[in-house]
Amino acid sequence: MVPELYSVAGQPRRKFSLDEVRTLLEALGNPHRLFRSILIAGTNGKGSTAATLSSILKASGHKVGLYTSPHLERPNERIRVDGYEIGDDDFARLFFVVMNTAKELLQAEKLPKIPSYFEILTALAFLYFAESKIEIAVLEVGMGGRLDATNVVDPLLSIITDISLDHTEWLGPTIAAITREKAGILRPGGTMITLPQHPEANQVLGEVATDLDVHAINAAGYLPTPGAASPYVAEVLGAMITVDSPLAGVHQRRNVALAIAAAVVLGKEPGFTVTPASIELGIRQTIWPGRVERFASHGVEWILDVAHNPAGAWALRAALSAILTENRPRILVFSCLRDKPLDELAQILFPLFDRVILAPIHSARAATQSDLLKAAQQTGSSVIAEDSVADALARARELAAGGIAVVSGSVYLVGEARTVLLGAKGKTE
Repeated sequence: MVPELYSVAGQPRRKFSLDEVRTLLEALGNPHRLFRSILIAGTNGKGSTAATLSSILKASGHKVGLYTSPHLERPNERIRVDGYEIGDDDFARLFFVVMNTAKELLQAEKLPKIPSYFEILTALAFLYFAESKIEIAVLEVGMGGRLDATNVVDPLLSIITDISLDHTEWLGPTIAAITREKAGILRPGGTMITLPQHPEANQVLGEVATDLDVHAINAAGYLPTPGAASPYVAEVLGAMITVDSPLAGVHQRRNVALAIAAAVVLGKEPGFTVTPASIELGIRQTIWPGRVERFASHGVEWILDVAHNPAGAWALRAALSAILTENRPRILVFSCLRDKPLDELAQILFPLFDRVILAPIHSARAATQSDLLKAAQQTGSSVIAEDSVADALARARELAAGGIAVVSGSVYLVGEARTVLLGAKGKTE
């Protein structure tokens, strides 16, 4: 069963087709053909891998476009060139170029409907990258892979990060089904970079790679030995480098390893120069907020992490095991979308904390306060429900004085919390 046939509560879902995106891009002059690309698909770690690889390529002297999703605070974050967000003027100008083109195609009956928000932004990003004359784009797949709007490019290589159950209403109910959708970014005779992971995912990736005669590269050689402290040393391109990533958590080592492996492969492509020193520097200079992001404010150590599925929650829990202590207050601010496994997320995270504060988020897909409360009560956690994110953060600041407050469960929540806690100073450039 393909993702366009899945539904929620019996309601039909929109059918996606790359033909519509290709029609739109052709009318825009096929900007995606004016630069080379890398595609990154997976359930968790796509954005971290993309940000790390983009930073490495920039440190190697190349002009790099980075396209990621979703955004934390504003959509400009999704589209970057050499680490800098697209400006408001360019964003607005290109948005209207894409939207007006789509309307003309609709009127001419060349499109059956206006493209989705993600399709519009993808086309906008391609236009901006082409105008900026980038050398290469690092593209994070939005969801799945086979039918994702980013999959119209002809990638130099494809990266598959860790795969787990998520978006099952779109991608299928099993790891195998989800993996097959994500393997849709592979090309005949192309290159795949991945790591050993869930047996079902490994099997499907192996089958697809064999069928397509894909050259598969295992990034495990760039992982440290189990239990090694950070930073650690790895052999890259015949030299020993210090892998010192600002992205916290042992799980990030897998994402960094994928980025290193991709950089090594790209270094063999005509026109690319990648060295051990540029890889080391790029890793160290990676910026990717909202992933076990730590900072102090008003006597509280804040940790922001967008863990929004069980695999992400387990990764956060592992990272917190070395941070949370019994002798300091431990407070969690939490919310999530209703299509996420709320009970499972609560069981993974809530028992770690002295108090859980529930916050409403601005999304039509948000879980209700009653569902959040029910999930919290089932874990036996002490829980408070607040009327806004700002109120939840104020209460957390009060209860966590001298201790730690963690904000997690939803990208929407982390993005709004980051804006409140850091304001303009929190925006990365």
